[in-house]
Amino acid sequence: MKRLAAVVALLGLATATAACSGGPTNQSGSGGGGGGLFTTIDATRPGLEATAPANPYNPKGNSFVGFNAMRIGWVKNHLTDPNQALPGIAASWEIAPDNSSITLKLQPNAKWSDGKPVTAEDVKMSIGIAYTQGSTAFSITPGAAGAAAEVTVVDPQTLKITQDMANPSPKFARGVLDTTVLPAHVWSSVLPADFWDKLKTARGDGADAEKAREEIPALGEKVLAFAPPKDVSAGPFVLERVNPSEALLVKNKHFFNAANVAPAQVKFLNYTGNEQVWNYLTQGKLDQSGFTATPTDVMNRIKQAPGNEIIKGYSPVAVGMAFNQAKKPYDNVHVRRGLAYLIDRDQVTKVASPEGGTPAATTSGIHQKPAQAWIPDTVPQLEPYKVDVAKAEAEFKEAGLTKKDGKWTLADGSPWKVSMHAPSGFSDWLSAQENIKSQLIKAGVDAEVVTTADYPLYLQELADGKYDVGFWLMALGPAPYDIFQRLYGASNGWTNVGQKVSHAAPGKNGNWMGGPEEIEVDGEKINPGELTAKLNTVGEDEAKPIMAQLAKAANQDLPVIQLWDYVNVQFVNNSRFTGWPKDDEVLRGGGNVLMAGVWIQQGLIKAKQ
Repeated sequence: MKRLAAVVALLGLATATAACSGGPTNQSGSGGGGGGLFTTIDATRPGLEATAPANPYNPKGNSFVGFNAMRIGWVKNHLTDPNQALPGIAASWEIAPDNSSITLKLQPNAKWSDGKPVTAEDVKMSIGIAYTQGSTAFSITPGAAGAAAEVTVVDPQTLKITQDMANPSPKFARGVLDTTVLPAHVWSSVLPADFWDKLKTARGDGADAEKAREEIPALGEKVLAFAPPKDVSAGPFVLERVNPSEALLVKNKHFFNAANVAPAQVKFLNYTGNEQVWNYLTQGKLDQSGFTATPTDVMNRIKQAPGNEIIKGYSPVAVGMAFNQAKKPYDNVHVRRGLAYLIDRDQVTKVASPEGGTPAATTSGIHQKPAQAWIPDTVPQLEPYKVDVAKAEAEFKEAGLTKKDGKWTLADGSPWKVSMHAPSGFSDWLSAQENIKSQLIKAGVDAEVVTTADYPLYLQELADGKYDVGFWLMALGPAPYDIFQRLYGASNGWTNVGQKVSHAAPGKNGNWMGGPEEIEVDGEKINPGELTAKLNTVGEDEAKPIMAQLAKAANQDLPVIQLWDYVNVQFVNNSRFTGWPKDDEVLRGGGNVLMAGVWIQQGLIKAKQ
């Protein structure tokens, strides 16, 4: 299976094989009102599964975020504030100054597609379902996103969710807002009648608590398998039918903002790889498509199709060339620095992600846009690692490597080959690695690219320490903790449960990076994993100096070489619909391009007259 791009892997993974049929894209829909048919794809997963239920938790479920799947709020990727969001099922909310609670006010006119009102009881039940999945703020064991302590229905339109302040997190509100809302009159059977009592027991001690902590996650399997008799949606659309070629959604006349929803119908087209999406775009079949890894020649053809336009925004993700420091010679920082001086990041980005990425200014662990907001005084102090063969050779010699007949060998004279791994079908990663391979071989460093069958296997083998070098998504903002935990979290030995940080030896408990437990920064020994954990409990002002220390640690120690920072690229077509958002701050939260379903339900998209 081919993926759209490596960055999409963060959003989910599903597989299927099916035929493709674009169908007409300009007919009037029968859903009442609006501007006819809106055609798109689900960028988070290739393949449609015709027999899958309309279940947002089912990996193959026919539930499409922003269209027939609604959340409490639509969280943004703001540069620095993790809790900014647009209204969803909640019309508004109030976050306590100390993050101890969030009080939700629901949309006063929200109804399900069968006409029943959306109530606070629906939201409470949906939170209960979220607990069975161990998701974000709703986990039995408090983690990096904090954990809810109480869920209280104040009145039919109001809920208050409090945070367990024994283990607080500044992004607790984000976890609450990011919850999918389901109808209690359809879904209540997946939770036992004593669920909330069981949850309360699970927070205690003793045998009963241990038993409850086992039973609640076990309910998750029942949730995943649940198949509603029909789709009951609180979103702007409701699923009407699905076949191997396409899924058709029709307008939900009961949606609270239905009068401003332009399309009468939405069609999701099937695809199994990049090429099909490229064909849809070059033929002008899609009104909108999320990010797709696209080579320059194909991008030029897409741009030439009548009505096509590209929208770009900030995406808080970067990609790094990550090292397994448990394997020689990558345990030596001078080897990692030498490689950094040999790799032309501008060239790599131009080859691998010309439209969807910008070359990393340096390795800091942070996407360069939020870096300027968080640590503007530190950024100029960081070593940029511009291409410099002389510096690379000096670093290699410092590591004890030797050059013989134009090729670098290990200190003992044995051959050295940089073996880079990537999942099959990750076109941007594979193109980058092939380019790096060429650059390194030209500099006398033997190199190879090895593909892995698929992304889940890649992650498993990476965690098992089977690779010398792999690509790793990092800098996942906007929360400071999330930004750095990809470098100084479980993959590098540190786990953070209930604000208790522990460190595992290289090769143990998923520690495949194998970096040192302490690093000297500005003459001071620091523990980067413990500092990263602190980011999950402190405010913005306290976070900045910690982030500066961590950026310096990443810059000098190079657990990864940061290659490029992603740009969120979306494709739209103005032939049938207009009004595509351009204002980063208002809609995209500092540049995050949200799902098209969110644009539509907010009333921004208009049918072209």
